Amino acid sequence: MIIPEKEIPMHHLTSEKFQMSTLSAAGPENFHDVHRHNFFEIIWFREVYDNSCLELDFESYTLENNQICIIAPGQAFNMKIEGEEGYAMAISREIFNEACDIESVLTGGVLPFFLDPKNEKTCSTILSLIEQEYKATSRTELLKAYLKAFCIIIGEQIKSQEPLLNDRQRIQDLIGFIEKHYIEHKETSFYAEKLKISSHHLNDIVRVLRGTTVKKMIAQRLILEAKRELSFGALTVKEIAFKLGFNDASYFSRFFKKHTGQNPDYFKNNEKR
Repeated sequence: MIIPEKEIPMHHLTSEKFQMSTLSAAGPENFHDVHRHNFFEIIWFREVYDNSCLELDFESYTLENNQICIIAPGQAFNMKIEGEEGYAMAISREIFNEACDIESVLTGGVLPFFLDPKNEKTCSTILSLIEQEYKATSRTELLKAYLKAFCIIIGEQIKSQEPLLNDRQRIQDLIGFIEKHYIEHKETSFYAEKLKISSHHLNDIVRVLRGTTVKKMIAQRLILEAKRELSFGALTVKEIAFKLGFNDASYFSRFFKKHTGQNPDYFKNNEKR
């Protein structure tokens, strides 16, 4: 696999569509240094140290025992492994789609959350079965069955409590569409058409359930990607602007400053320091 020098390193699953390891064995990949995945990753921190932490999209999170974190494809991620106990599973999009019925909730990943103690023993048993199968014949269908059972349990703690099922699904679909099209399409009307409702109705739903607007959701996604590139990549501000679909680098700079209060160059230099 060749990674362009100016890009944030992207970790891929190559020969396997599923990998599993204990954290004490350093996980299924090299966690050190900022990188991205093209797959989903579920990490269960069974036992950690007082100073154990991870960085996910510009935020640092102090870890505690019995927490689970789910990292979605594309997120900028960094974690130093120093012997913590737990499990890490790297899961291809294909297997995740088949085994887990919660992908729509995971477009932006799931921050570390505590596993309900009443589910700890069951989840531990399932992970032991996954580990046993992975180390033996590694039958894909059986691994997917175990993984689905695990995701059903943790998914009950993840799923949103938003009141209206149809509107909640529209929000999740919107998030997925934005993730796929935010660079090429920055207008509310495009997403309203994809969802087969009016722009006004879509904004009403987003305002009630998210307290924001579609335009702001798109802008937040663009700013997040810009911050990732400015902090961890080697592209110039002009190159980042074009990569994110801005024809005018000056407009991109104004857009970035409007939403962050900082010029891109200042943010980039400050983050590098």
